[in-house]
Amino acid sequence: MSKNDIKNRIKKLREEISRLREEYHTKNNPKVTDDVYESLMRELRLLEEENPDFKDTDTSLERVAGKPLSKFEKVKHKERMLSMNDVFSFEELSSWEKRISKLINKDHTYFCELKLDGLSTSLIYEYGVLVRGATRGDGFIGEDITENVKMINSIPLILPKGSPSYLEVRGEVIMLKKIWEEINKKQEKEGKPTFANTRNAAAGSLRQLDPNIVKERRLEFFAWDIIVSGKEIMNHSEKHKFLRELGFQVPIFEKKAKNLEEVNIFIEEIGKKRNDLPFGTDGMVVSIDELSIQNSLGIVGKAPRYMVAYKYPAERATTIVKDISVSVGRTGVLTPVAHFSPTLVAGSMVSKATLHNMDQIERLGLKIEDTVVIQKAGDVIPEVVEVLVGMRTGKEKKFKMPEFCPVCNSKVLQNKGLPKQGFGDNSVAYYCTNKNCPAKNSRAMEHFVNVYEIYEIGPKILERLKDEGLITDASDLFTLEKVDLSGLERFGEKSAENIINSIEDHKKISLWRFIYALGIVHVGEQTARDLADHFHILGNLMKANKDEINSIENIGPIVSLSIVEYFSDKNNLIFIEKLLTNGVKIIEEKKKTGKFIGQTFVLTGTLSSMPRELAKKNIIENGGKVASSVSPKTSYLIIGENPGSKYNEAKKFGVKIITEDEFLKMI
Repeated sequence: MSKNDIKNRIKKLREEISRLREEYHTKNNPKVTDDVYESLMRELRLLEEENPDFKDTDTSLERVAGKPLSKFEKVKHKERMLSMNDVFSFEELSSWEKRISKLINKDHTYFCELKLDGLSTSLIYEYGVLVRGATRGDGFIGEDITENVKMINSIPLILPKGSPSYLEVRGEVIMLKKIWEEINKKQEKEGKPTFANTRNAAAGSLRQLDPNIVKERRLEFFAWDIIVSGKEIMNHSEKHKFLRELGFQVPIFEKKAKNLEEVNIFIEEIGKKRNDLPFGTDGMVVSIDELSIQNSLGIVGKAPRYMVAYKYPAERATTIVKDISVSVGRTGVLTPVAHFSPTLVAGSMVSKATLHNMDQIERLGLKIEDTVVIQKAGDVIPEVVEVLVGMRTGKEKKFKMPEFCPVCNSKVLQNKGLPKQGFGDNSVAYYCTNKNCPAKNSRAMEHFVNVYEIYEIGPKILERLKDEGLITDASDLFTLEKVDLSGLERFGEKSAENIINSIEDHKKISLWRFIYALGIVHVGEQTARDLADHFHILGNLMKANKDEINSIENIGPIVSLSIVEYFSDKNNLIFIEKLLTNGVKIIEEKKKTGKFIGQTFVLTGTLSSMPRELAKKNIIENGGKVASSVSPKTSYLIIGENPGSKYNEAKKFGVKIITEDEFLKMI
């Protein structure tokens, strides 16, 4: 970017962050998730560090929050309520340690505690009696919510005898997940808007003018810091101990650590169980435990040097779409793909995200050079889910689907209303009209060898075999002999032998794999399994009509039509006949048995004890089915680390949610 572009980008980022911050802190109505907000903040910080000439001392980065609402009385904090700098990896945590180590002259330890997802609150006690509760506000001035905090049962109104004459306790007002679910059900029943998350619910409840509503919402308070007079405390961990003695709730998930290695182990340990915690948490606060060292390190801007917030991998982030390309799949469908600079999301760097189809681009209103929100959950392919129109500069360009295939230059058409394409009458797909398009042929062959598990043959070898005239379609693979390959340049005797042996070993194949490998439009792995379970023999499937196929659970009319059309095509029947003639033998499907008969499982998040494919295999071997999406018919949702939107879908449909450990016990 030019200097002028950078300057304008910084200006836009500041404006958008300021607007989002006001929505979040002042109005308690966030328009984006925390991941998106933090991603914009990180970009602004980076640009300001790389371009100090454009840094503004009055930037929104230097403020903790927006102005308090006028409907509550404003109160000034005795000591500023600070925010924290975020780190997103162990490498960034190490960099923080290196920076502060230059300023520390003695040994120190660390203290780790949960970063709760709620509303930061200050409580003032005089002679053991609660006299004031206040929100953080902008860090200097908050709002008096004394009558509301008195309605929270976990906040002591009177402290034990012998308490300090003056005490300020700081902590987080939160709503437990189960209470949030109950309230949302009630709101929905009454036709009222639901809360997007527990943080919104807690903040919205605490700022009600009627304290009785706060009481009804059953909020909780967890303490994490104190400002005290008349008692000597040496370490931050001692503050937590003292808070418990005074009768405050403090999360049990905390740890004193001798070094960063112990810190990292604890972060990973909590990361595996955080989705099962009764409250929301998006990170871990890591601080120097010794208060004397904290005081010597001091504060820079809005944040203390002595602590940082480690944020667990975000499932969403922001980036700029630099270009949109088009890929041609094995069925000939054109899929638009967004390209951007490498961006960290869900713990990995990504530079491309699917846009699915032209209708999705139009729904999003997406243009090239737009700032967008990308989403990635677990091992799912990233996708663009939102456009931040407030970040536009006027240089954005509309995208149009190409008129000609980018691979073979044949005409591209949209499928709407066109018969015999297998996508369904209402499909929005654009497709290459060339039946022999190299992209279709190459992708179909790659798909075929992967399903047959002939892993010795990769894309480059397939292209080489086609270029040499040894194969024209996947069925020709089963006619190859060692002499055909060993004579080729850069093919040795051993590699040729390995390829031929692998082809020979995989001539026997289960019916579901045979069906899946054909590349029928809309027929994925689970649909292929469902078809094999129902028909048992290939001939039965080939003769089946649309109504019979449509009667199978989880198979709809569009998929049924696609299957019937495939087996009505003379060229497809010739291909199947060639496979069988060339030695492929289909293993007849036996009737399934096992403890999971009639049960459907969906997986979300990252499993720690086994690869996802092994989990699927265990389910299928026990007679169960594995689906890619949650529906009312789903029996179980298995959740791993960082589960995606399927978790909320399962809750909505009342599907039983089980952890990885519970699944292991079942098998």
